[in-house]
Amino acid sequence: MSGDVLAQILRWLVPALVVLVVTIGVVLVLAWALRRSRRSPRARAAANAARTAAGVDLVSLDDAVGELDLEVALSGALYGGNAPASLRHARMAAQHVRDDAFTDFRAITDDTELLPREVQRRAGLIRAHVAEALALIARARVEHEQWMRENTSAAAQVDAARGRLAALREQMGDPDALIHQLADRFDASEWQDAAAAADNAADDAAQAQTLLDRAAADASDPSRSALSDLALAERRIRSAQSATQRLEQTHRLITQAAQELPDQFEAARGAIRQALSVRETLEPDASARLGAAIESAQAGLSQLEPRAARTPTATEDQIARLRDRLDLALGDARTAQQRLRGARTALPGAVAAAQNTVAAAEASVIGAGADARVRLSAAHDELAKARSLPDPVEALDAARRALRHAEDAQALANYDRMSAH
Repeated sequence: MSGDVLAQILRWLVPALVVLVVTIGVVLVLAWALRRSRRSPRARAAANAARTAAGVDLVSLDDAVGELDLEVALSGALYGGNAPASLRHARMAAQHVRDDAFTDFRAITDDTELLPREVQRRAGLIRAHVAEALALIARARVEHEQWMRENTSAAAQVDAARGRLAALREQMGDPDALIHQLADRFDASEWQDAAAAADNAADDAAQAQTLLDRAAADASDPSRSALSDLALAERRIRSAQSATQRLEQTHRLITQAAQELPDQFEAARGAIRQALSVRETLEPDASARLGAAIESAQAGLSQLEPRAARTPTATEDQIARLRDRLDLALGDARTAQQRLRGARTALPGAVAAAQNTVAAAEASVIGAGADARVRLSAAHDELAKARSLPDPVEALDAARRALRHAEDAQALANYDRMSAH
């Protein structure tokens, strides 16, 4: 009897098990096929296309925010704060959207584990938010232009622009004298960007003067419009202001680096002495590896010293990189106190090197694509952390990340220019 029962159970159980195994197999195959389809070349291509489209829109918003900065500044200068606040509100909202979009765009770029469908979804959200911000800007401009037509004249705008140009020329002073001062003390590689900025500032100011003269003539003739030339003149003034700021910033960075170099060399030698003391506590193999890194650091400092006075920012950058490599060689061999002491001495040079590279990247990314601008935004974020974090070790890590992001921004901007050509 029991044998019959067992046979009946087996007759029922075996087919059920077969069906279950087959079903599980089919489910697994379908899941594998679905996952593969989501990561297929076609899906990745669609995701890349969506990401590229989001990047194009993000560049448009970044440019629009830059233009809006100019318009808000002009509004305040022209109308003494009496103009409607719509432009200022639109600028603030658009800046928030742009900054958040930079963060989101960097996430879908850096996270290689994201499924293509998720990349498409996030890229779509970026585009939607950017479109809303651009629409807000457009509405604010319409409102502002309506207010301008009702409350001001072209002649008044020309006069105000001439006043700003005069103030700019006073601020510029004699750029050539500043360049000659740099040329007397430093290598051309240090100040060539400053010289280019000085030339750009002078050219933009001259073009702005010509455009304003033409706009003034048109403003006195009711049959002609001065708005086109006036708008072009405003942009030339803005461009001259940016070039002047780059000149002043470069001059400040070079002279500041020259003043700080003795301390940077001494701090680097202190780090080498600390590494030598740590080496004595290590096992033979680890001691030999650290010894090679120490010798490389010593040789590097010796090579930098002869031309340090002529190339202060480049030397400052090389010292920061040298210390970065030495810290990497030290690894976990140091005590917490030694790491803290080393970070404190390395932080000023690392921040200065990051600041120099970020400044160079800012000039490089003008007209570049979204990837370069996103990296520059990340560099700004990390540099701000490096300046504000209370923990020297964390601040040093942030400064080094800022340096790497700024380098990536420059490389991406150069690639964009090469691709365009």
